[in-house]
Amino acid sequence: MARQRRVRIGIDTGGTFTDVVAFDEDTGEITTTKTPSTPADPADGFMNGIAKVVELLGGDVEVSAVAHGTTVATNQLLEDKIGRLGFITTEGYEYLLEIARQAVPDGYGNSYFWVKPDRIVPVDRVRTVGGRLDHTGAQVRPLDEEQAAEAARWFRDQGIDTIGVCLLHSYADPSHEERVREILRAEHPDAVVSISSEVLREYREYERAMTTLVDAAVKPRVARYVGGIRSRIDAGPLTAEQRRVPFSIMKSNGGVLSAEEIVHQPITTVLSGPAAGALGAALIAARAGFDRVLTLDGGGTSTDVSVVLGGEPGLTTEGSIGRYPSKIPMIDIVTVGAGGGSVAWISPEGALKVGPHSAGADPGPICYGNGGTEPTITDAHVLLGRIPPHLLGGEIGLDAGSAREGIAKIAQELGIGVEKAATGILEISAWNQANALRQITVQRGLDVRDFHMATFGGSGSLLLCRLIDILGLAGAIVPRDPGNVSAFGLLTVDVKNDYVQTHVTRHTELDLVAVGSILAELTGSAADALEREGFARPDHHYARTADLRYFGQAYEVRVAVPDGPVDASLADAVAEAFHDAHRSLYGYDFRGDTDQQVEWVNLRVTGVGRIRRPELRELPSGEGGPERALSGHRDVHFDEGARPGYRTTPVYRRADLASGDRIEGPAIIEEFGSTIPLHPGFTARIDGYGNVLVTADAATAPTDQER
Repeated sequence: MARQRRVRIGIDTGGTFTDVVAFDEDTGEITTTKTPSTPADPADGFMNGIAKVVELLGGDVEVSAVAHGTTVATNQLLEDKIGRLGFITTEGYEYLLEIARQAVPDGYGNSYFWVKPDRIVPVDRVRTVGGRLDHTGAQVRPLDEEQAAEAARWFRDQGIDTIGVCLLHSYADPSHEERVREILRAEHPDAVVSISSEVLREYREYERAMTTLVDAAVKPRVARYVGGIRSRIDAGPLTAEQRRVPFSIMKSNGGVLSAEEIVHQPITTVLSGPAAGALGAALIAARAGFDRVLTLDGGGTSTDVSVVLGGEPGLTTEGSIGRYPSKIPMIDIVTVGAGGGSVAWISPEGALKVGPHSAGADPGPICYGNGGTEPTITDAHVLLGRIPPHLLGGEIGLDAGSAREGIAKIAQELGIGVEKAATGILEISAWNQANALRQITVQRGLDVRDFHMATFGGSGSLLLCRLIDILGLAGAIVPRDPGNVSAFGLLTVDVKNDYVQTHVTRHTELDLVAVGSILAELTGSAADALEREGFARPDHHYARTADLRYFGQAYEVRVAVPDGPVDASLADAVAEAFHDAHRSLYGYDFRGDTDQQVEWVNLRVTGVGRIRRPELRELPSGEGGPERALSGHRDVHFDEGARPGYRTTPVYRRADLASGDRIEGPAIIEEFGSTIPLHPGFTARIDGYGNVLVTADAATAPTDQER
């Protein structure tokens, strides 16, 4: 009897489509597909995706593992569906959330009438408990357990079942918070509780409290979602006699964690899907020889962008989700509401706007024929002929006539032609994306012209020629199966766990024994977590880092802490690395200045359990030229140069293109999950890995003055 094929599956649930990639662990073969998302119950789309890819593989397979990128937590926060939260903090700090931080959107210049938004927990749902620790963790006053019990009973009587706990200086000693949780369990056993010493063990009470409350807020929904999928995977007959399939969830930090563990750390799933996409695109671009890359993930609801330097996306702990700050480690991603389903509308002042509101998957754009009435970016592309009259190989038909009718209403209100309105919608969308790319480059001291752009996602490649023009990019890379790069990324990521401990000390007063002890404790926690994930200790890997600053500064710079014993030599090497990093980021340092001392703030350890990554296969050369891939012609509207309007344009099947093929625009390159409109004045070349490399012709590339 032939051995079953053993495959790992990655599934990324987006706003419009659920993307699926299967990796055959024996042959290295990769199989991709997509299925419509199911917003009413995302688990339906998830299971449909598994069934579809298993059917494509012939049915007789052993699924060795499933990895998932989800937006459940992100969408809950973006939609402000927080629910009734309770908050317990130290006596005298009941206004911690009200004071918050000074933060005015867009600065005071555009915010004369700005009103501070409602707090995540209003003051009437805050309860305090007596007891106090100092910044070293020493007990100043014992915990008032009766007050804690009274608070627990009050929340129970009020029907508040989701509670966050953040006590002063609990990062230094978690015992008071742990005792409060025990009391809550005894007095209010139905409560879902998050404590700050487990969610974020570092200083700054406001950020720690907010991160803890966000964790508590998303915990019930994430637990239900992940638990529901877990039970459906277990109940579904993936094979006749298969063991329980390992099921892991993508984390924001670029790693994955088992479903069983993720319900205890739900906040780590925010930006789950976009993180997988950035990692997958970084790997593909690095293999193609590009190490300075901007990733652009275009979906149905939004576009996510990030910077890749040296083959790795940047990390940050200064992120936010919607209006809620969160200091968890996450890949540094900026999101803009410019996806394929983003709605075009007229402002009260009469200006054409696009997004951030999206038609989503249901009802979707007008051209889907599912009851959508608002014109979207996808409708504009269909009207102009830049995408085919169907998606997913004919699975979803698109009605160009309905799209025209919808955009005609906007055109009439603006007093312009329908094609002009459609090109205006796409131009605004391109500038929205360009501004997001500038935010992560120009505003951080990086020259955008030094970068190539890796575009992926179902809508990611539709505006790449215009973005090359606007930004003066060196070029663009479109990977194979671009609509499935996020799902592919899920198969490339390791298991990761992050641990942090605040230890504020000046460099000249550093207690090397204490630093070594903290790093050892954090490493032990990481090792225990990796063992729970099934990794034997010899296969563990650890990355040590520290957050340093100059004394008196408010924010820190993260640098690596080399392996080895913590001695004076290692500590000095870390301080030197901090000086270098500070100069790189801000253009100066205080190396050698005795009046400006270095201060250590946080110590961090990331535990890594490595997995086998799929190999990217080279694409063979083909006989003849790209004509072998020509599937026909259609009228496409381009709005460039001296010849704006519809042109009879060749359409190529990407699957039939071979390494070395070269196509000059105007042209359309189509595949199952994505389309590349190649504008006049641009050239596409197929590289050895099957990537499409797009560059502007020298004669049409904009000059510095034109930019």
